[in-house]
Amino acid sequence: MEMAESSLFKQHVIDPVICIRCNTCEATCPVGAITHDDRNYVVDAEKCNHCMACVPPCPTGSIDNWRNMPRAKAYSLTEQLSWDELPEELSTAALEAAGVSPSTIDEQASLSAHATSLDPAQLAGFQSAKYGSVLPPWSAAHPFTNLYGPKAEQAFVVATVTGNARVTEVGKDYDTHHIVLDFGSLPFPVLEGQSIGIIPPGCDQHGRAHHPRQYSVASPRNGERPGYNNLSLTIKRVLENHQGQPVRGVASNFMCDLKIGDKVQVTGPFGSSFLMPNHPRSSIVMICTGTGSAPMRAMTEWRRRMRQSGKFEGGKLMLFFGARTQQELPYFGPLQSLPRDFIDVELAFSRTPGQAKRYVQDAMRDRSADLALLLRDPNAFFFVCGLKAMEEGVVMTLRDVAVQAGMDWESLGATMKREGRLHLETY
Repeated sequence: MEMAESSLFKQHVIDPVICIRCNTCEATCPVGAITHDDRNYVVDAEKCNHCMACVPPCPTGSIDNWRNMPRAKAYSLTEQLSWDELPEELSTAALEAAGVSPSTIDEQASLSAHATSLDPAQLAGFQSAKYGSVLPPWSAAHPFTNLYGPKAEQAFVVATVTGNARVTEVGKDYDTHHIVLDFGSLPFPVLEGQSIGIIPPGCDQHGRAHHPRQYSVASPRNGERPGYNNLSLTIKRVLENHQGQPVRGVASNFMCDLKIGDKVQVTGPFGSSFLMPNHPRSSIVMICTGTGSAPMRAMTEWRRRMRQSGKFEGGKLMLFFGARTQQELPYFGPLQSLPRDFIDVELAFSRTPGQAKRYVQDAMRDRSADLALLLRDPNAFFFVCGLKAMEEGVVMTLRDVAVQAGMDWESLGATMKREGRLHLETY
């Protein structure tokens, strides 16, 4: 009995109904406890140490779920991957039947609920995720979140496609589209940096309805067209998986093939921290690759509109934007028309024939003097968005720039996190 009693623990699980498959939890987990298949994100009970690093960044709260379980009966990864919804909590009778005494149920559950184990930074060498803030800038506008979804009064809202334009040159492996969705008279307020969920039509290979896929909003708060209740997305057509095998992304291909007048089911909006500052002296440094440019476009366009109206004073905009080639860079043409006194743009191409590979980190090092000044400036905010592979290199470059300028990175990084000055959104 003693062995059974001591085996009770609080198992971390993810609610498949609320989860929007944004990969934030897996990307931030410092011990590799979170994994996924084409349907669910799940937590390995053998690896999870309750460090809680994955909980604050989750945009929906799906990650913040726990079940009191006898260790011998912990839910396996196979079981979790098969879930359509979370199982009910085991009753006291069920726990007692598994050999757990009533007193141990209360005592062990209380202890495990408060266990935080090791600081994620202690579990490996350099952990870029530990510097990302989950707090918005102090002057950010108030975001509305989860207005539509499984736990909301209305599961989704229907939007109408009013625009679908290709924003990269022709090429099957980098077909990226700018898609505009109109909500008519239905309320769907969004801020720069937020995201929405798109529900693809039809069912998966198991005959179950598709879950929403998450996309960052690429337009400012007052609409893709000012004064209209619409928004835009930047979506790359997925034609192969990470192993290079041919596969058609369910949501990306559905979205890229939409015609004007088509209808789309939308959930959200999501996100309450990756938000731009609004105070007039604030500067913004944007670092992105590929479709990670979506929130950066939204922030840039809002600043441009504010500038045109004479409602913004001071504050710098700096953009580091990476792609394999110029032809694969979304919005390359419009970027060239932005005045240099409005935004400082550095482009980095890693696959230009006849030229050395150049990544956003290289462009950042070339501008280390300017970045150092902005790192010191409490009114400067840094936003990183793109593939997960870029995150560590970008944050390490910021660290190197700070150290070379005589700053204590650990102190600075902690301050930037506490003050909502460094935001990481990678996938």
